[in-house]
Amino acid sequence: MDIRDLTADDLDAVLDNRKRAFGPLSPGDVETWRKRFEILPEGSYLGSFEGSRLTGTARINRFTQWWHGRALSMGGIAGVTVAPEDRGRGVGRTLMSAVIDRCGELGHVTSALYPATTPIYRSLGWEHAGALLTAVLPAEALRGLGDGASKAVKLRRMGADDAPELMAVLERVYASTRASGPLGWDEPTWRLWLGDDDDFCYLADDGYVIYRWDSGDIEVDNLVAGSEATARALWSLVGTASSIATSVKAPVAPHDPVLWMLRERQSDEVRQARWMHRLIDLPAAVGQRGFPAGVTVDVAIEVDDPQRPANSGTWRLEVASGSGTASAGSAAGSGTVPRFTIGGMSALFAGVPTATLRRTGLLSGGTPETDDALDAAFNCAAYMIDYF
Repeated sequence: MDIRDLTADDLDAVLDNRKRAFGPLSPGDVETWRKRFEILPEGSYLGSFEGSRLTGTARINRFTQWWHGRALSMGGIAGVTVAPEDRGRGVGRTLMSAVIDRCGELGHVTSALYPATTPIYRSLGWEHAGALLTAVLPAEALRGLGDGASKAVKLRRMGADDAPELMAVLERVYASTRASGPLGWDEPTWRLWLGDDDDFCYLADDGYVIYRWDSGDIEVDNLVAGSEATARALWSLVGTASSIATSVKAPVAPHDPVLWMLRERQSDEVRQARWMHRLIDLPAAVGQRGFPAGVTVDVAIEVDDPQRPANSGTWRLEVASGSGTASAGSAAGSGTVPRFTIGGMSALFAGVPTATLRRTGLLSGGTPETDDALDAAFNCAAYMIDYF
């Protein structure tokens, strides 16, 4: 089996594999799919081959991902396919092992994916972390969220040339709200999304919305707001479709302000799509992540990562004044040091509690005191509002 970079000459075979894995695409989706390939950075699309025959594919999207308000480089794994006749022969495992290495070569310190199946990814170090939460909201209720302050918010239509400003808005909002998990696309991809004639895109100084019609109702692709006034302005804008649309389907954060703004809220209709997370470069990821400013931690941990030996060993985790470091250190004593699989450490990084990790075999050793310290440092409600 040979793993190599895919080129434009492979696109027909890649598209055939994609159809066999996920079903047919419309002509418009095929066109968008080809455009996305054209703007992918070099080395971001891998294929496995037997001779000249393509057997599997995997794409590495270049994302910015925020953790407690700080931006990290994240490889978003998607387009993972194995030809039906080659399944069960180890193609997927070999390909995904190469993807882990390539993420490191591309400078990504973490990675994430939405799994079609869990076992293969878990065996290679990815672990369930956060979710994409999609809420169904009444359009008429959203329309009523506007008030005097929101009417003063300046909204303008947004197009492809607004991509840099949109990226700057995301940076400011996710930093100020200390968000954990949401991602941002690179500029060429934002330009592609903002150029879609079927989407309605509006930008404010501290927020934006992208939405579309969907079988008579409204589907929100993204809505991000950094203040109450902007949140009310954007949600009420979406709600103006209520004369025709009954409901609005929208991705939301776990504690999204809109859920507290609704006048009536007896129950939530929310669907979850789970995503998995993996550390690629442990010390770099810890060093770039944000942490709660009021938490101070100094703990030794052990990590086992067979796929990335540089992540394995004993680390001294230090957190203070909102920043953290992971430096090679020595264990204080064999039963007192928390021992993580790389999946367990990746889940902890994304806010999964140590009590959960212990009861799933992803963490052993340590003490209640070290558990409390680690939980305090990494505590967050990880989420995304984008599917990839």
